Amino acid sequence: MKITRLATRMAVGALATALATTAIAVPAAQATGKAKPLGTNSLAQVLTKDTSGFDRNSRDFDVLTAAVLAVLEAKPDSPVKVLTDGTVALTAFLPTDAAFQQLVREITEAKKLPSESAAFSAVAGLGIDTVESVLLYHVVPGATIDRKTAVRADGTDLSTALGSTVEVDVRTYLYFFRQVRLIDADTNDRDARVVTFDVNKGNRQIAHSVDRVLRPIDLP
Repeated sequence: MKITRLATRMAVGALATALATTAIAVPAAQATGKAKPLGTNSLAQVLTKDTSGFDRNSRDFDVLTAAVLAVLEAKPDSPVKVLTDGTVALTAFLPTDAAFQQLVREITEAKKLPSESAAFSAVAGLGIDTVESVLLYHVVPGATIDRKTAVRADGTDLSTALGSTVEVDVRTYLYFFRQVRLIDADTNDRDARVVTFDVNKGNRQIAHSVDRVLRPIDLP
């Protein structure tokens, strides 16, 4: 799948049902009335705290951060802006740099993984609307879903800020280890796995890092 073809397909109806009417299928995640009040540190603050830029640490979020900033620069009123408002509860799945590098390798049919800067350039080349759609597909607004809730949510459909859903797939190994996967719209590619839970723990906006970029369309 060439990158230009992906951009064309993603551009069709990209934001038809964005943030405004999103519903959440995990009511237990909102049961925070008796718990300690959650903080309001936004995920944008977490992402921009790392000022090192593109580097060789494939486990952080340099490509993702650059993508978020690019969308907000081009479209200041984008629904992606919710990531800057820590008073709004949401759960985000944050693809690592390695996840973006793998995505670009696959859609460009390259033999080697690109550098982080090259991965971002390729992603940006899809167009701002496409990048925006992909980012919104990683955001579940309305609920703070921590690890405890996520590992008990097997089979749950999460409504994303893009308007479509991802399904939680929890697998148990050795009787106690639970791995959380996310089933996206692409039926051919390997599903993303959560590799780090509870980024920004204790706040209304929480995140979990994933090892693949979620795909809102089915790529051949």
